[in-house]
Amino acid sequence: MSDPTEANGTAGSAEAPGPAESGGGPGRRVRVVLVDDHRMFRTGVQAEIGQTEQTGVEVVGEAADVDQAVTVITATRPEVVLLDVHLPGGGGVEVLRRCAPLMGDTEQPVRFLALSVSDAAEDVIGVIRGGARGYVTKTITGTDLVDSVFRVQEGDAVFSPRLAGFVLDAFASTDAPPVDEDMDRLTQREREVLRLIARGYAYKEIAKQLFISVKTVESHVSAVLRKLQLSNRHELTRWATARRLV
Repeated sequence: MSDPTEANGTAGSAEAPGPAESGGGPGRRVRVVLVDDHRMFRTGVQAEIGQTEQTGVEVVGEAADVDQAVTVITATRPEVVLLDVHLPGGGGVEVLRRCAPLMGDTEQPVRFLALSVSDAAEDVIGVIRGGARGYVTKTITGTDLVDSVFRVQEGDAVFSPRLAGFVLDAFASTDAPPVDEDMDRLTQREREVLRLIARGYAYKEIAKQLFISVKTVESHVSAVLRKLQLSNRHELTRWATARRLV
């Protein structure tokens, strides 16, 4: 791996993919950047799919937040980026937004495959709207992940089976769901905190579930209230309930 960007992180509850036993075929190669804020997960993915001689996958960089991701992707110009949805600095959607020119390069496009523990419909639809070519969950095996990376490199769309329905529901009909401008003001992490607050979780419980500090939870809640022009968590709960987010 050539000069990857590294960052400290705490492993979440998701497990790294299982061993990759087969590659993309004789002579096939794909250059990949790993973007995930959990260092141990990146290390696990690198160990399972980054053995280039066996898998054909060459991991050329890593990043743990939005700014690092944009820097590494721009510098290395990989063919595929494995992108977590929830990242410090604005989430995977922000990475996609800032890398839009690279995705639109007709000669050497950078393609994105979301790899996340989340299987929430809004996360799937959000990154697909942002330009990702697919979305798989972290329960995927190493072998299937390698196959997915090569398919995305070739321009295919790849989804974990249950998630494909979300995309079909959102885009297959002429009545695509309207964009919620209020929700679009929130980062992915702020949306997570919003839902947990609306479900009655205490700050300490949210911090434990999201692997962040109580102070960070408080900062996210303050940001949500400010962006939505609400005064307290009770108004926030009513707001979320009215939109069926609870």
